[in-house]
Amino acid sequence: MRIAIGSDHRGFQIKGKLITLLTADGHEVEDVGTHSDQAVDYPDYAVIVAPKVAAGLVERGILICGTGFGMAIAANKFRGVRAAACADEVMAEMCRRHNDVNVLCLPGDLIGDRPVGDLVRIWLATEFEEGRHSRRLEKIVDIENDRVPSKS
Repeated sequence: MRIAIGSDHRGFQIKGKLITLLTADGHEVEDVGTHSDQAVDYPDYAVIVAPKVAAGLVERGILICGTGFGMAIAANKFRGVRAAACADEVMAEMCRRHNDVNVLCLPGDLIGDRPVGDLVRIWLATEFEEGRHSRRLEKIVDIENDRVPSKS
């Protein structure tokens, strides 16, 4: 799978570990930065990863900041991007299963010493369930296109 990954300074260390893990797992990883632990602004990296996902240049994106929330907010500004901040394996699985999330946002400050690899592997391996969830995602597309979704 082709994956774009970016972080701010608070996610820099985890990003490096994930690149090693993902590459070892056979994924093609595009590191968009940051490339040091010097302070930077998280939106600067979300605006690189999210358009790549939206345009289909990569299949998935991973963004890491202090909480994951800022990255998710910024990434979700792009049409076709469904970003979610996840701090554990259950959240990672369910955001894929029910919401077809294509950008995983991780909390660099909240993961601590827990291995993040299992969380990312679960997120990458989990398929979207479709069914009733497809109807709900269609409503999100309607919102993105400035149409009021119909109730059902």
